[in-house]
Amino acid sequence: MNKPLVAILSGAGISTDSGIPDYRGPNGLWRRDPEAEKLVTYDYYMADPEIRRRSWRMRRATHTLNAAPNSAHRAVAELERSGVPVRVITQNVDGLHQLAGLPARKVLELHGSARSVVCTACHTRGPMEDALARVDAGEDDPACLECGGVLKPATVMFGERLDPAVLGDALAITKACQIFIAVGTSLQVQPAAGLAGVATDHGARLLIVNAEPTPYDELADEVIREPIGTALPALLRGLTTAA
Repeated sequence: MNKPLVAILSGAGISTDSGIPDYRGPNGLWRRDPEAEKLVTYDYYMADPEIRRRSWRMRRATHTLNAAPNSAHRAVAELERSGVPVRVITQNVDGLHQLAGLPARKVLELHGSARSVVCTACHTRGPMEDALARVDAGEDDPACLECGGVLKPATVMFGERLDPAVLGDALAITKACQIFIAVGTSLQVQPAAGLAGVATDHGARLLIVNAEPTPYDELADEVIREPIGTALPALLRGLTTAA
């Protein structure tokens, strides 16, 4: 008997136990500091050197690169190691699914990665750690070492489109899966949120693990409001047993 394909859509809520704040929750970054949204908006970032300087200072202060996977990330990796076919579609840019042991080829990063930087002119990529080291050394707006262009994190900023190839892969996985789990996501940001509806349209069981209500709760086979760090591992252990 073939084991069901499990697709997991993860949002910021899965990483809050790792010390990375979410964006739209009750204590989310955008609610606490609406101006912070400008720091990750492409047009503002490209047009205003002061926005870029503030953005680099924010990156130094958030310590995302120092975050470690938590029990929820580890539970997803353990599910994959148990032999259940798993694919993660993540809205996060922290790389914690991979650090927890999930093979990188099984993780689709819809919004890119905060662990790399990319030149907006020549598209050269490099480690975020190297760019932050230059900031620490006194460069408040480090330029591309290859061409002098503006460097930005290799994340999808507001005003940028998602990589169509990554989105296409995410759609294909969503249509093929038998179980679709949305965890730690408000399911309000399109097109990622729409994947929950695509999954149910193609016959998948929809399970939602999130502290706040989402627009897709009525479509779900099960909605779990318990803390993600305990609720997701328990849910995935049940899938391992069932498989």
